[in-house]
Order: sequence, then structure tokens, then C-alpha cells
Amino acid sequence: MLRLSLWVFLLLNLAATLFSSDIYSRDDFPPDFIFGSGTSAYQVEGAANEDGRTPSIWDTFTHAGIVPGNGDTACDEYHKYKESNHMLHYTIVIYHRHSKMSMEDGKDFTLYADACFREFGDRVLYWTTINEGNIFALAGYDTGMMPPLRCSPPFGFNCSKGNSSTEPYLAAHYILLAHASAAQLYKKKYQDKQHGFIGLNLYAFGMVPLTNTTEDVIATQRAKDFFIGWFMEPLLFGDYPNIMKKNAGSRIPAFTSDESKMVKGSFDFLGLNHYNTLNIKDNPSSLKMDHRDLAGDMAAELIFMQDDPSAFEFPSRPEGLQGVLEYFKQAYGNPPIYIHENGQRTQHNASLNDTRRVEYMKGFIGSLLDAVRNGSNARGYFTWSFLDVLELLDGYESSYGMYYVDLEDPDLKRYPKLSAHWYSDFLKGRSTHAHGMIEVEKNSSALSHAHFVQ
Repeated sequence: MLRLSLWVFLLLNLAATLFSSDIYSRDDFPPDFIFGSGTSAYQVEGAANEDGRTPSIWDTFTHAGIVPGNGDTACDEYHKYKESNHMLHYTIVIYHRHSKMSMEDGKDFTLYADACFREFGDRVLYWTTINEGNIFALAGYDTGMMPPLRCSPPFGFNCSKGNSSTEPYLAAHYILLAHASAAQLYKKKYQDKQHGFIGLNLYAFGMVPLTNTTEDVIATQRAKDFFIGWFMEPLLFGDYPNIMKKNAGSRIPAFTSDESKMVKGSFDFLGLNHYNTLNIKDNPSSLKMDHRDLAGDMAAELIFMQDDPSAFEFPSRPEGLQGVLEYFKQAYGNPPIYIHENGQRTQHNASLNDTRRVEYMKGFIGSLLDAVRNGSNARGYFTWSFLDVLELLDGYESSYGMYYVDLEDPDLKRYPKLSAHWYSDFLKGRSTHAHGMIEVEKNSSALSHAHFVQ
């Protein structure tokens, strides 16, 4: 019996080693699983005054000096697109928080989407209507951290106009209606002949109770309802979560019957952006305030899980991504999901030895693999970002890129970092090992034009 038990123990340990997310390769994912890396228009293109381009809300934002730098030149991708045009084979996001000023002032989003479908639909298979709809509503209309800089005291950041108590709810409502209208148009007019898919992107924090108390556990679910259910329940069921309607009252708009039917089921897939995990603490006192924003209605305190408060990088908590995917599986029927953004923040400098980024990517891709093995309907992963770009909150002070962009070089030359080699080797089928690295090719210049979309 002892010998049999020993053999069982050894076999279980062998299985754990063989199937551990510490040791994996591209071949462990389904053959049709998509990998890639992303950028966005304003953050890389430049050419701000060329070929009829008119100002966007981000031109206004950056030229006000709110972040260091602007996108007038950025990475000059407008002229250097041939170096990375392979990135366009799978996705174009219709709205990446980058609208023209005229559109922000009232131009019809559906007409804009129609033009995109008509002009590019023969080459684009996946359409994402809005990027980070939940963050756009919060940061643009509650805290005022991002364009169009609307907020009100005491909640925002020195905005000149806005109402933090009502406008986030209104913004989210019209984001949902705009998305649903564009999706309805695509499905009726284009999908049968273009054979593409349409979805919406949300930002998804990992959320964990600060303590095991009943109050913090309930507050964590409430936070999930306010951040994710805010969009997912209308998309699946045609209405907002009950807790949101209860706590926000008349400040949250109501869908008409026709609007509810249009929004419900208006997606083929979901895009998720995920970087880090929060602890959630119950905060019932906020509900006693006469004047509340969305955070007050949530009645929960959000605490960033940071091992070292002085660290510039995000703490690597890959289990948070697995938890997010498990939640979408259990709460929302396991819809098709593409991780559109996931990446590590570092300071922008000339060091190409970005081991922290490699460790981060290796951990999160391993966590993603665990989720897929556990039945998640995740179908793709895009690391943020392909190049060092103009970051929307940090300008050029921070970096997420696998390629360093030399901003002092008139030609803005790009250099592959260790993470570029790691990702390229991973996509070629080479296995990670227990210490988190792949033996990358010694000749770094050989990978300077590596293709990352497979």
C-alpha cells in the first residue's frame, strides 16, 4: 500500500509538472487562439496636421499640458506603418476614446461606424465599437481625468463643467445605445456578406475582498456590478443591475422597451482590458451622503494591491485575470472573449532588458492558459503594447512597449526589447521553463521585424 501511494504521489506530481502554467508553449493553446499586440491611433500615428486630419478630443487634452507630451508626432506610425502593418489583419477598434471634436459635439456615431464598415469591412473581421466603455464614462464624466474633462466638486479634478452625480450614468447609457445601434446596422447590412463579428470592450479589474468578512464579500460583488454589470447586464438582459438602480435611483437612465431590445444581445464577442487587481472594502457611510457620484453609490473602497508602494511597475497578479475570466463564465454565460490589452508599465528609458515585463507576460499568459483549460471561452490575447507609445495618462514618461522608440532620434528608430524576443519565441512554439524565461535568440537584430500576430 505504501509503494502504491508513493507511485500515485509521483504520478500526480509529474502531471502537475507537465500541465503547470509555469511551463507551456503556444501549442498548449487551441490552434485557432489568436495572439497579437496592440497600439491605438492617437498614441502612435503622429501626422497631426497632414492629409486633412482635424483635431480630436485628445489633441485638445494633451495640448492643455495635462500630460507630458502630445501626439503631434508620437511614433510617426502614419509614415512608418509598413514596418508593423501586420497588426491590422485582425482588429480595428472603431472608437478608442479618440473622436473628432465635431463628433464629440454631436455627430452621429452610427454614421461614422457605417463609413468604417463600408470602407474597411472587406479587410476587417472583428469590429470593436467602443474601447473601455466603463472607464470612458468614469474618467471622462465623473473624475474628469480624461477627455472630455467633465466632472463636478468634490469628486473631480478641477473640471470647468460637468456633473459627476449624473453624467457618468448618462454617458454609459448613450455608449450602450451607440454601440447597439452600430451593431444592429452591421448585422442587418454587412455581416452576411462580410462575415465579420462585432463587440464592445470593457476594462476589467480583478476584484478580491480585503477581508473574509461578509461585508467585504458583499461589497466586492457590488463593485463588480457597478464596474462590469453596469454594461454586461444591459447587453445580456436589457437592463441595469438592481443594486445600481436602487442606489443611484433616478440618476441612472431607464431603457425604453425598444432600447432594451436593441441593446440586449448586441454583441458577438467581448474585448477585455486587464492589468491589475484591487482589494475591495465595504464603505456603507458613502450612501449617507446627499450628493454622490458612482463611487459613492457603489459604497465600496477600492484599494490597489501593491507590494511596494514606491514601485513604478504594476504588481504581477496573474491570478486576477483567471478570476475575471471565471467570473464572466459563471455570471454571464461564458461569452467569447478577447483580451485586448494586458501589459506591464515601466519607465521609458533605453534599457532593452525588460525582465519585469517578460515575467509579467509569462505569468499572465500562463494564467490565461489555466482559464482556457478550465473552460473559459477566451479566444485571443493581445499584449499592450507593440511599441513605446504616448500613454494617455503618463505621456512619454512610462512605457508598455516591446519595442523601444528612441524619441531623441529624428527617425524615431525602434529597438526590440527582451520582451519582443520572448514573445516571438513563444509564438514560434518554444516552451517557457520553470524560471519564467525562454532562451531567446542571441542575435537581437534578427528579430527586429518579427511578426507577432498569429
